Amino acid sequence: MAEFLMPSLGSDMQEGTLLEWRVKPGDRVKRRDVIAVVDTDKAAIEVEVFEDGIVEALLVQPGKKVPVGTVLAVIRTEAVEVSTGEAEGVRLPGAPPVEAVPPPQPGPEPPQRVSPASSATPSVPGERIKASPYARKLAAEHSVDLGLLRGTGPEGAVRAADVRHALAAESPAPEAPVKGPPAGEAMEPVAPALPTLERPAPRDQAAAMRRAIAAAMARSNREIPHYHLQTKIDMSRTLRWLEAENLKRSIKERLLPVVPLIRAVAMALQDVPELNGYWIDDRHEPREAINIGFAISLRQGGLIVPAILGADLMSLDELMEALRDLITRTRAGGLRGSELTEATISVTSLGDLGVETVFGVIYPPQVALVGFGKIVEQPWAENGMLAVRPVLSATLSADHRATDGRRGAQFLDALNRHLQEPSRL
Repeated sequence: MAEFLMPSLGSDMQEGTLLEWRVKPGDRVKRRDVIAVVDTDKAAIEVEVFEDGIVEALLVQPGKKVPVGTVLAVIRTEAVEVSTGEAEGVRLPGAPPVEAVPPPQPGPEPPQRVSPASSATPSVPGERIKASPYARKLAAEHSVDLGLLRGTGPEGAVRAADVRHALAAESPAPEAPVKGPPAGEAMEPVAPALPTLERPAPRDQAAAMRRAIAAAMARSNREIPHYHLQTKIDMSRTLRWLEAENLKRSIKERLLPVVPLIRAVAMALQDVPELNGYWIDDRHEPREAINIGFAISLRQGGLIVPAILGADLMSLDELMEALRDLITRTRAGGLRGSELTEATISVTSLGDLGVETVFGVIYPPQVALVGFGKIVEQPWAENGMLAVRPVLSATLSADHRATDGRRGAQFLDALNRHLQEPSRL
């Protein structure tokens, strides 16, 4: 038997709200299957299972907030029958008791609010409604029935914008005069409107995100002894190669300048592996897999740093596709838990906003962050000659408990060296 726990999806996450189950008891699951959606202070996250097996029991009801580490479900990994009563008793030491999700009982359907903004056919009970996690979260906050919305996403999936459109279309209706019943029918008494029918105020997601970021950054400054290094990199060779390469491609297939930078970071980490990993329990834990977290700003405010998993194994084209997909899903609310928890180093790039130099703050428990600024033309002396070159300021913020300035300097030197040979990236 294996326990599926409420995951820690951030360095200071203490609890989360289960929004949705994607499975039911008896379903067979494989490692990396998404089986639940969890709401955090930053976003609604799709959470994967890390065991192959059969769902034995679901222990937490959707909508319930529980501490990190609480057993959400039990996965049967062996051909052993376990009673529901035994499964219900499984939980982490110190975690609050939870009740198994009861099977649906037949009975009268509760009234559902109908959105006037949609003419879609209501959902069939048990039918899977395609919707982004953030759209589901928004719909739950405003009591919107997703089955009554017409989705504008891929394959008709409901997006957050569709929910907002439905809410915007609603307006308080003027009180209509009471009309008598049709002839031959008795008038039924009309119940007065109750205050409890008013829609609850949604949680301020932006404020919650700022609190989560503040907690993580305060911990970083409090616990991590940072050291900062900076170097200037001549980007002439990389930009010339990139321009020639993009001329061979369609607009849709062209590479952004940040892609060679991410690839060079992955290659430099192979040269200096100490910067790829974590500091946990007063011990340095390097990682073999290179999962590069990339800072993505959200349109509504805030920042999320999901990971490009296995970045060192990807070509430039694969990195470009992975980055495009990651940005789209981050802003649409479709991230997976592993993408928030498995980053081994972070990269932030603010050059598009005109910032020339970035000195970042390490995201614990990682031990390093690489910052890229704007590429600007500057005087550049080489072999006794002075010229104007496109120059990039690259910085490293590193944890002095895990490495020292010499190893950090070797990393930046390796980064520069790889960018001088763009055809080998």
